[in-house]
Amino acid sequence: MSGLARPVRSIFSFYLFLVRRARRTKAFALVALLPAVTALVIRINAWLTPGASVDGPAVFANMVLTFNLQFLILVLALFYGTSISAEEIEGRTLTYLTTRPVPKAAIILGKYGAYGVFLGGMVIVGVAAAFAILEADRLADAAEWLVLLRSVAVLALGLATYLAFFTLAGVLLRKSILFGLMFCFGWENIVPYFPGATQRLTLMHYLKSLLPPVATGGEGRFAFLMFKLEPSAPAAAVITLAAVTAAALGLACWAFARKEYSFEE
Repeated sequence: MSGLARPVRSIFSFYLFLVRRARRTKAFALVALLPAVTALVIRINAWLTPGASVDGPAVFANMVLTFNLQFLILVLALFYGTSISAEEIEGRTLTYLTTRPVPKAAIILGKYGAYGVFLGGMVIVGVAAAFAILEADRLADAAEWLVLLRSVAVLALGLATYLAFFTLAGVLLRKSILFGLMFCFGWENIVPYFPGATQRLTLMHYLKSLLPPVATGGEGRFAFLMFKLEPSAPAAAVITLAAVTAAALGLACWAFARKEYSFEE
């Protein structure tokens, strides 16, 4: 493993620079800021409307967090995860990389790290901006900051897990994007709302199990995300997600290192 450290760092640094300059990254950055823009519109409307108020916690939970958890991190993980191996084949750069003393596993790990760090930062900035706008009158409340920190941690863990999962899919499957779209917006967005043990077959179930507790009463925060949720224990959820991430990355490195690629594919 020590022999991988230097090439992984080199790949990480190189692709962290490239991902910042990519055109699609700029487009996704704008998408990540949509909740903050929407929050600003809601806040301005409340300021201009006499007697109106903004239920910041409810809007943050049911709009901002839902958008990021059930759409944004899935899309980011899908398009960047599957491209980790695919863009080297389609761009015909794999031969160049492998003629250098760079193990194929280092390519996977370095690019995964670079994409994960950059995309995670993008998501966190968007969520934090929306939170600051919606909670402008509650920023002195430490409990609200704890909600933000826990929510951001869940999103970061989810992005890491899905990114690893789709990295593996990109290595193994020719139509990984099509598979990923069906997985994201079919399985992961529908099955978690099924009652019973079936929801535990999704990664989304374990992420939702880590969200802050729902407030008691008629309408608690995270009401939509928690609908029909039969949460797993937080420790079990973290262990499951960490195990999936490690297993997916390990299998992706193993398969990528042993697979023979042809540029005619």
